[in-house]
Amino acid sequence: MNLTPCSIPDLILIEPQVFEDSRGYFMETFSKQKFEDFIGRSLLFVQDNESMSNKGVVRGLHFQAPPHAQGKLVRVIKGSVLDVAVDIRTNSPTYGEYVAIELSAKNKRQLYIPEGFLHGFATLEDQTIFSYKCTDFYAPQSEGSVAWNDKDLNIDWLVDSPLVSAKDLEGTPFGLFKSPF
Repeated sequence: MNLTPCSIPDLILIEPQVFEDSRGYFMETFSKQKFEDFIGRSLLFVQDNESMSNKGVVRGLHFQAPPHAQGKLVRVIKGSVLDVAVDIRTNSPTYGEYVAIELSAKNKRQLYIPEGFLHGFATLEDQTIFSYKCTDFYAPQSEGSVAWNDKDLNIDWLVDSPLVSAKDLEGTPFGLFKSPF
């Protein structure tokens, strides 16, 4: 598996080695040892989540504040998404910048998003199944969100007329957002 740092430090693109033959394929989707050697620290995933969304759904931009901050390892099992991570680490030179990467069942890419980032995605195909491993348990008292369509962030979600939850429509404007990181 290839691990490559993204343009924002600590975001890591993971491209597994896929072995295909007439039966199908095999790939290693995660190796704790390889991953920890690459990032230089210990990491423990404690919860796996999965969602299914139709084309044009935007979910995000979400985070969990300390003491329940979450790192995430995300991938697509079926379909495709535009996955977005926004740096909200206040001492970071890339604060407020984002990375957007297409993840799909076809390209089998994964993205590691550490604590201190907003996360969201837009589904590019019907019945897209999105899976993510988390480094902390879901804690509703620690969750927060920033407006997915914030003008300061200016994210091109690659979807027309996105379908967004009522909760995500109430995200904080980035200009008024006070990062806990």
